[in-house]
Amino acid sequence: MNWTNTRHGYGLLQILLHWITVLGIATLIPLGLWMTGLDYYDPWYKKGPDLHRAIGVMLGALVILRLCARLVQARPAPLDGDRLRNRLAGITHALLYLLPLLLVTSGYLVSTADGRSVDVFGWFSVPATVHGIDGQEDIAGDVHFILAMSLLAVIAAHAAAALHHHLVLKDATLRRMLKPSQH
Repeated sequence: MNWTNTRHGYGLLQILLHWITVLGIATLIPLGLWMTGLDYYDPWYKKGPDLHRAIGVMLGALVILRLCARLVQARPAPLDGDRLRNRLAGITHALLYLLPLLLVTSGYLVSTADGRSVDVFGWFSVPATVHGIDGQEDIAGDVHFILAMSLLAVIAAHAAAALHHHLVLKDATLRRMLKPSQH
């Protein structure tokens, strides 16, 4: 079992980072949608956003780590010879890195609009470096929501493509993200 990618498949590091990212996004989007409906007297009114922000910062760091790992490792060769599908896969993968980073940035701008730092589970704080801009919280909040819905659409396309490879094309594309490369 390889920790790093090979031309034949993904290594354990990239697989773990992928699925931890999936878990983070699968937590953040429902939490974000749920917490927007809380009223001031709900016990989660403050806890929900605090948790959302802390997980969001950690997810941002994880995506940067994934991107660095991707840049320094071999990239598994596509199993599909279709140029259009490979091009669409490349665009989709780029969006799966870009959108979470933009989400973290817009979330940061929402969270620090009043000048307060973002506390991350009491471990450390991310200081408010950009704040006090007229309408910052509202504009960044709208952008944050649009980015989250866009990410959901890209994730749906990505998952559908993985299932298409597995069920229709019957190739090992999906299995490569489930089991580390042996070569």
